[in-house]
Amino acid sequence: MRVLALDYGAARTGVAVSDASGTLARPVGVVRKAATEAGLGELARLVAEHEAEVVLVGLPLTLRGEHGKQAAETEAFVEELRALLSVPVETADERFTTALAQRFGGNAPEDAVAAAHLLQGWLDRKART
Repeated sequence: MRVLALDYGAARTGVAVSDASGTLARPVGVVRKAATEAGLGELARLVAEHEAEVVLVGLPLTLRGEHGKQAAETEAFVEELRALLSVPVETADERFTTALAQRFGGNAPEDAVAAAHLLQGWLDRKART
């Protein structure tokens, strides 16, 4: 199962995708202003291009695991995606993905690397269940 993951931000949204087997995640790039009409259109194009069967969006919970302002903004974005896309849109706790991206980056944009960390963790948890 191919999954497209998003590390949502109002200015930049990191994008990552899994391989067809749903085993490995890799960063794809960044979509600017993803909640705008143009940004949502670009995300829909990426879902189709990568033949994603699920979209995973990182939910920025507080360190205590609570929903703050950023999580509420992300949940509104998720609802827009659900209305637009024909594939399921899920959320997952994204705490520490940006820190991991900063520490173990690479050549891809930091937001895309954070999305890849989010996706790899999600894929690993799915494989164990």
